[in-house]
Amino acid sequence: MPRTADPALHARRREAIVAAAGRLFGLQGFEWTTVAQIASAAGLSSGSVFYYFADKQALFRALFEQDLPRAEALIARHEGTDDPLAAIIDVVTELAAEAEDPGASGMVVELLRRIAHDAELLDVVGRTSQVVRDGLAGLLARGIEAGSIDPELDPAEAAAWLENMVDAAYLGARPDHSPLPALRRTVARYLAPAGTEREAGTDREARTEREAGTERESEDIDGRA
Repeated sequence: MPRTADPALHARRREAIVAAAGRLFGLQGFEWTTVAQIASAAGLSSGSVFYYFADKQALFRALFEQDLPRAEALIARHEGTDDPLAAIIDVVTELAAEAEDPGASGMVVELLRRIAHDAELLDVVGRTSQVVRDGLAGLLARGIEAGSIDPELDPAEAAAWLENMVDAAYLGARPDHSPLPALRRTVARYLAPAGTEREAGTDREARTEREAGTERESEDIDGRA
């Protein structure tokens, strides 16, 4: 009798290949990363990669195909929130969470290089972006109605700007530095109605973080002395 494929094993191996490819593409670039390197990093033989993916381009595309269901789940999780502003900050924080990874900015650069030459990649990235923008626009509209978000903002336009801020967190990422605190402060200030307590609160948060950073620097200097 023919062997029956183990769905769980199949899923684990595919996930391992995608994870290994993401690390290498981000650090080395698409053109300079070989299938053999990806297979080795995933603990598999080179030929087995092509059992799961038609070619290297399909493997690159898989990295972004997994973003669509994640984005849908993320937006769905916040649809019933009682605090749209907090939900928006949670959403952009989660979207930017991987910006802390060493190869994050490299992956964004590779995406920009390849998207113009791959219609399927463009489609999946576009659909993910639309899910995020529509979800953020809905939260923005609710926040404006509740009075916690600047009523002068247009929800659709503001949602696009928020997505741009997330992209900037990836492009500006650097080793051993998290862009998330700055992203949250920027988003809170952008959305706050003029002259609100929230603006003052974000100013206090910024001062607290600067003071904490100064204390850490002083401790480092004392430790080296």
